[in-house]
Amino acid sequence: MKKVSMYVYAAIINLYIVLFYVTRSFQNDDLLMILSLLGVLSLLFSFFYLTARKRFLPLFLILFAFFILITSQSSLLEGLLQGFRQMTSLIAILLIVPIISWILDEEPYIEKIMALAGNFLNTSRRFYFGIMMITQILSFFLLFGSIQTVYQFIQGLLGNRKGEAWENFKGTALLRAFSLCTLWVISIPSFVFIVNFLDASLWLSMLQGAFISLGAVIIAVIFSHFEEKHYNIDITSALKEEIEKAIGSQVRGKLSREVIEFICLFILIFGTIFFLHGVFGLEILLIIPPVILSYTLLYFFSKRRFTSLRKNVRHYFTGYLESKSQQFSILLSVGLVIVALNLSGWGEMLIDGILVMEETIPFINILSILPFVPMVLSFFGIGPLPVLVLVGGVLQHVALPYPPELLVLSITSGSVISALLSPFILPAIVLSSENGLSIFKNGFQFNILYAVAFYTFVQAYLQIVSITL
Repeated sequence: MKKVSMYVYAAIINLYIVLFYVTRSFQNDDLLMILSLLGVLSLLFSFFYLTARKRFLPLFLILFAFFILITSQSSLLEGLLQGFRQMTSLIAILLIVPIISWILDEEPYIEKIMALAGNFLNTSRRFYFGIMMITQILSFFLLFGSIQTVYQFIQGLLGNRKGEAWENFKGTALLRAFSLCTLWVISIPSFVFIVNFLDASLWLSMLQGAFISLGAVIIAVIFSHFEEKHYNIDITSALKEEIEKAIGSQVRGKLSREVIEFICLFILIFGTIFFLHGVFGLEILLIIPPVILSYTLLYFFSKRRFTSLRKNVRHYFTGYLESKSQQFSILLSVGLVIVALNLSGWGEMLIDGILVMEETIPFINILSILPFVPMVLSFFGIGPLPVLVLVGGVLQHVALPYPPELLVLSITSGSVISALLSPFILPAIVLSSENGLSIFKNGFQFNILYAVAFYTFVQAYLQIVSITL
């Protein structure tokens, strides 16, 4: 029975996405009504696969949306119909983007890249920097899975080196690297959503985010130097020994077939997305899923890996969708809240209140306040994605005296700190499942000082740029 219900759920959620693309080309009230009904069914089926604890947040958001619509005397029917269509493009990204990881399971790309960089990664600072960079690159393909993938690779490389000092070295590099991805990685749903909803320039937002991310990586490397001194261990000597064992038999500095293939794949996929967005003006939220799906299928067909493709497709229609049910339910319920806030006018009132506070207290402004929204809510178990979706949905309808790219950076910097510190959202949870340390230690204890330095760095950039514009 459960297997049948899973296939029904898969059919509903995929039809929901397909119909969304159809309605983008052919506006029809009946199709929009069906799309909303499919959204309702998707939410109900998502609840079926969730525990009572995991149902709490989406149920709270739905009740909050109803409360806003009823108390503001807004149209309940209009709020429901629009609300269940609000997040369709983001659900499509959440559903499709991770399938690109199927490709990385087919070839030893990471091992070959590390062999290529073997001569560079021979000190603790360089290795730390390299791990942070490769994690961010792999996050284009694997999202949260980049933490597990790179951790398992490092563990294989340094398997005999254990203890809190080593876990601090590995864990902080991975958690800080993935957290920074939310500033600029185009396949991270929260980033691409906030850029799209605030009508910011994708190029400027990515370049700005990449610049800040690079600066934050350098800050992280500096922090790792003092952390290594604090634990009084010689990581460089151990690294040289273990790297020699692991890749000593491989030709270092050689561009292998796998490295060239990985680079070409990266350029093709994301180059196509940029081309379609830049030249034809297509919405970034709309083009990412079909582009990634097309190149993933093209890879398996060109390599004639049909057995592996069938295995992945079978998993997609069973365990994969079930694992996404919580995220789907949260996004659908957040969509209701966004529509309720916009229909009622509450969202605009909230932003007006912040602007009044900005005028009253001279040393703060909305750029310094916005990061605290995802930071605070993350400690209630609400991850950066629904928070950024909610904030972006509200800001979309409000005129603010700042360029949208600065607003994007301000909000996403808050999601970086959330991922670094909160014990209740996925990055720290995923890392703790790998290294066995407590979520609090991996997150808050190891990264609180770095988070303060990061916030200061970003705010210095934001305030200087906002003054000069």
